[in-house]
Amino acid sequence: MFDDLRDLYQEVILDHGKNPRNFGKPDQFNRHARGDNPMCGDKIAVYLLLGADGRVEDLRFDGRGCAISQASASLMTEILKGKTQAEAEALFGHFHEMCTKDDHEHTDHGRLDEEAVEKLQVLSGVREFPMRVKCATLAWHTMNAALHGDEKTSTE
Repeated sequence: MFDDLRDLYQEVILDHGKNPRNFGKPDQFNRHARGDNPMCGDKIAVYLLLGADGRVEDLRFDGRGCAISQASASLMTEILKGKTQAEAEALFGHFHEMCTKDDHEHTDHGRLDEEAVEKLQVLSGVREFPMRVKCATLAWHTMNAALHGDEKTSTE
């Protein structure tokens, strides 16, 4: 069963890596940031349209990077559309812990979108490969910077 799950996760990562969703610069955005991982050369720009009600109306990205970097950005854009800024920040924190802490346990029941958390599980295996953690989290750090009006972030 573990092998089947790992195969499914790899399939999802490869699909999003080869066919990223929400790729490209949108016509309209009111927040943006650029991210750079100089260790591996991943570069990303995140474009965010935050509505007057504090909801993410649109979220897109462009740039280049490995399959994990592109898949993470693609999944992030799908998951965060329609979320409030607070929900996006909470998911960012959860995802970061999921990728960096071995003993991470999902304890935010009720606060986080369970379906979103489940989708993000496909990337949680990067914590076993420390050099890949930055690939998976670059888009998320960049999105968080955009939410807070910072235009540039780096994962050095």
